[in-house]
Amino acid sequence: MASLASILQALFLVPLTLLPIINPVGVAPIVIDAAGNDDRVLKRLSRQVAINGWVVIVASMLVGTYVLDLFGISLPVVRVAGGLLVAFSAWTMLTRHEEADEVQTAIAEDASADLSEAEIVRRSFFPITFPLTTGPGCIAAAIALGAQFPRQPLPYVMGAGIAAIGAAITAAVVYLIFRNGGRLLMRLGEVGTTVMMRLMAFVLLCIGIQILWTGWTDLNRMVP
Repeated sequence: MASLASILQALFLVPLTLLPIINPVGVAPIVIDAAGNDDRVLKRLSRQVAINGWVVIVASMLVGTYVLDLFGISLPVVRVAGGLLVAFSAWTMLTRHEEADEVQTAIAEDASADLSEAEIVRRSFFPITFPLTTGPGCIAAAIALGAQFPRQPLPYVMGAGIAAIGAAITAAVVYLIFRNGGRLLMRLGEVGTTVMMRLMAFVLLCIGIQILWTGWTDLNRMVP
């Protein structure tokens, strides 16, 4: 039972950590506009964004720490930088909406034409997958999760496999929210959507400060 509980905890650690940072409800309106309110395009676009997001998350967890070692960057520094980015993004969401509106309008202006498969793949990565969905804060958090994998071969493979499944759950939630975003937003309404985005932004701000504080504490422990 203890091992099953630990497996379940590790399985849901990834979505519980990353989904507040990703904030798919806040990104959903941009995805809907990018699809030109076409249900068929929205389905394909949502699926491709979910696949792209899964690849980015898994790659960050598996190779992120090795890239940091290559450049001599410590994990506490990544946590401080990631915390700053997350907190800044959350503060921007709380206080400023002009830039997001400009991005959303620019995407919507080019969404009226029927999108080809190649165009959907291109648009699904930039700007929807990166930086709107799996941005720097999400990548930094994924690297921090990957740094907790055991270094022994068999436990590492097991931990990486469980984390990959957790990333798949995260991608599935993102897909469902993007795919059904129109219905969700219609039920919430303009006021409900604004309130939801503000609440998620506040939670995201708290997460960013927590990541920053954890990294700062680890840096202080490294000082002789």
